[in-house]
Amino acid sequence: MVKHWCKYLVIILTSLQLSAVAQSGTAKLVTWEDLSKVDFEDKYYPDYEGWFLFPNFSESVKALNNQPIIIKGYIIPIDVEDNLYALSAYPFSSCFFCGNAGPESVMTLEFKNPPKKWKTDDLVNFTGILKLNDSDLENFNYILQEAIPLKK
Repeated sequence: MVKHWCKYLVIILTSLQLSAVAQSGTAKLVTWEDLSKVDFEDKYYPDYEGWFLFPNFSESVKALNNQPIIIKGYIIPIDVEDNLYALSAYPFSSCFFCGNAGPESVMTLEFKNPPKKWKTDDLVNFTGILKLNDSDLENFNYILQEAIPLKK
């Protein structure tokens, strides 16, 4: 009986992994250098009574909007209890929050399924749908929707 359950569990896990790989099969491999093709200008937001950097995405970056991508980056936990994580081009000590990196070097991860508990600076490949954000100040300029970690 236990052997049967193990066999079914292996089949289910294999199917899930193949589903992730199938999704990534049509995904474009994107680098942080690709995403750096954006200029920023100061813009005043009356609702926040402050100036913020407004992104002007290049045409090559705009072409990635709402497209499946694969990207590699460092995990930055924002709120582990609420499964809020960012993906960064750089480790925490050099990232947008603590270092001299710009807002183009970090993205919000919106997971397809609840994620495992990631550690700071885990280096992970993800696949998902890239969403460009130039209006929601509560989020980063890049959002990876339906994010799925890929096995190494």
